[in-house]
Amino acid sequence: MTAIKELKAQARTKVGKGAARAERRAGRVPAVIYGDGKAPVGITLDHVEINKIIYAGHFLTTLFNVEVDGQKHRVIPRDYQLDVVKDFPLHIDFLRVAVGATLAVDVPVHFLNADTAPAIKEGGTLNIVSHTVALNVPADAIPTAIEVDIADYAFGDSIHLSAIKLPEGVTWAGHGDDTLATIAAPSGLKEAEEDEAAAAAADAAKA
Repeated sequence: MTAIKELKAQARTKVGKGAARAERRAGRVPAVIYGDGKAPVGITLDHVEINKIIYAGHFLTTLFNVEVDGQKHRVIPRDYQLDVVKDFPLHIDFLRVAVGATLAVDVPVHFLNADTAPAIKEGGTLNIVSHTVALNVPADAIPTAIEVDIADYAFGDSIHLSAIKLPEGVTWAGHGDDTLATIAAPSGLKEAEEDEAAAAAADAAKA
């Protein structure tokens, strides 16, 4: 579970593209705090600090206490924009989170034993269909990841949502039994199976 992290911010009084560019030139990243039936609050964050936090991982599933002029706002990042060339943050949206709230978040999927599973060691390939899953989670207990052990899966198997045990209090946000990954057989084995099937079909036709 991710811990609540502390962030210090400055109030932003000017809005617009020109003001945002001026903040970035000053080493600040514009952001906004919204939601929970309260008025939006424009803020700026230290560029170096927030850049490190974003690239440390799990940014969109981490709760923050953002302090602005002595007042703390309990928030979770909902979106952020990066420069298309240099990949540094341009703007961040934070959603206020009430105590006891439930959130819809995308949580990473980690596939365990991807190198040591028998099917993989025998030449199979793990084809990942989805790297994240949409979950409804308690705000104070957001999983850092959902783990899927592929050790017992064989060639041709598909790994579905229904096979995954979720933490207590966590439910699927989507609908249906989506496929997370498949185990593909080695190409040589596929060809051999296809040849055997063709031969069996030919024998059946002769009979």
